[in-house]
Amino acid sequence: MPDFQRDATLGATPHGAKQPLTIALVVDSVGNRGNGTSNSALQYARELRRQGHRVRLVGVGAPDYPVAVHHLPFVSWLAAKQQMQFAAPDDAVFRRAFQGADVVHIYMPFKFGRRALALARSMGVPVTAGFHLQPENVTYSAGPLRYVPGVPSLIYRLFDFWLYRHIGHIHAPSEMIASQLRAHGYGAKLHVISNGYSSRFHPGDGASGEEASRKADNDEPVVRESRPPKFPFFNRLGLRAMLSATRNAGGSRPVFRIIASGRLSHEKDHETLIRAVALSRHADRIDLTICGTGPLRHHLRRLARRLLPGPAHIGFHRNDDMPDLLRSADLLVHPSIVDIESLSVLEGIASGLVPVIADSPLSAAGQFSLTDASLFPARNARALARRIDWWIEHPAQRSEWGRRYAREARERYGLPDCVRQFVAMEREAIADAQKTRQPAVPGRRLLSLLQS
Repeated sequence: MPDFQRDATLGATPHGAKQPLTIALVVDSVGNRGNGTSNSALQYARELRRQGHRVRLVGVGAPDYPVAVHHLPFVSWLAAKQQMQFAAPDDAVFRRAFQGADVVHIYMPFKFGRRALALARSMGVPVTAGFHLQPENVTYSAGPLRYVPGVPSLIYRLFDFWLYRHIGHIHAPSEMIASQLRAHGYGAKLHVISNGYSSRFHPGDGASGEEASRKADNDEPVVRESRPPKFPFFNRLGLRAMLSATRNAGGSRPVFRIIASGRLSHEKDHETLIRAVALSRHADRIDLTICGTGPLRHHLRRLARRLLPGPAHIGFHRNDDMPDLLRSADLLVHPSIVDIESLSVLEGIASGLVPVIADSPLSAAGQFSLTDASLFPARNARALARRIDWWIEHPAQRSEWGRRYAREARERYGLPDCVRQFVAMEREAIADAQKTRQPAVPGRRLLSLLQS
């Protein structure tokens, strides 16, 4: 059991500095760098340690407190396509991880997190939680289920029943998801704190794709390989792509690199991006990269081969490679219709990219927009194509807005400040736990005296 006599002085040392905390982070899948929640937990853990706190990661793939995978028929297979795993509860591991901890923070409301809550409470350790899984992520992965009215609200209530109604302090990565939690009756104190971005993501000194192509043009023509799409007369998009490729065959127009990042699943709507690129006036010079993995990978690759005259790179990229990849791009497009925050947009704007973001009521990514030219109606490929064309045709504005976006990210979403806010939430939860426990001690002593 934690030493609550020591906890009572967690606010300050004799010199006025706050004492470091020991925080157990309970994450089903710790070692999966292709999962946004896992990446967020890992970067929080690194920054917490840098700020002097002690962190104990608990979950599948954790270095010091690993647990086994919890296999569920069909569900685990579906989750694996989204780069997710479920962890099997392990009381022995929980007890080792929670012994002497000041607070336990749980990331997911599944069996692993619920058991962690029960064990932590039995040991007298305060518990907080984060809300990192939007119910629409579940429904969009479940096929026809997303068309059934009321299912997302049912999942909100289920998550609340499983975990969140037993928690006093919840980390919400955006105001959008905090509003959803309030609307669905979540009664805990909500702390809106961005997941933040790592300092590895910053504007580069080198040239972007278009600038690099122009520099190459000064030496010798850059001949971009153009290949007509398969079945070009299948539909109007295919015909347009074929004509665009024919117009620029053998040309030397600079390559324009567009990048997107996210799970290759229905709610991320990369199909709209591919169709928009095909509709663009500049389709023949666009080099498209979509970073991610998921159940739609083969479908999206086939669609890109059929519609686009230029190359499309669709697949998994290591997180360590993303900073350089983002800095080599000219424009970030985020067509997703469901996002609790969108770390991929945050990392993109921190790298100096102008974003073009789907305006969806179920996505918080629109909060990063600084101009209407960075928004388009969700699922509208023609509107997105117009936005892409405008930014291609206005390089000076793109460069200026890129600097503004990088500055905004640096001033509002830097990881050190986000982690300090997270620590302040944990200290508040610890203080609340002390208030509810301390009065009970003299009460028990008084009762024993009266009975003696």
